[in-house]
Amino acid sequence: MTRDKRGFSRVHVIVRGRVQGVGFRFFTVRVAKELGVTGFVRNLPDGTVEIVAEGDVEKLAKLVEAVRRGPPLARVTGLDVKWESYKGEYKGFYIEF
Repeated sequence: MTRDKRGFSRVHVIVRGRVQGVGFRFFTVRVAKELGVTGFVRNLPDGTVEIVAEGDVEKLAKLVEAVRRGPPLARVTGLDVKWESYKGEYKGFYIEF
């Protein structure tokens, strides 16, 4: 896990399982905004969901744990989590189409 001197980092997550058509992106936006992290979430053509988020490392870790559980109708079977250097690219957290 990389973090800058302020404790900020970036996480890139691919979520596998029943994660499309179950409110997963809206769930992710709600949690990310509650935590105050920035970035985006989007569906990928292969049926997975991609999340890129930036912010405080501890808050990002909470986001990862939340998406590991997912919303009630989702069934997460796996996560690919890659920690990266903070870039400060985003102003908010949104769904990318």
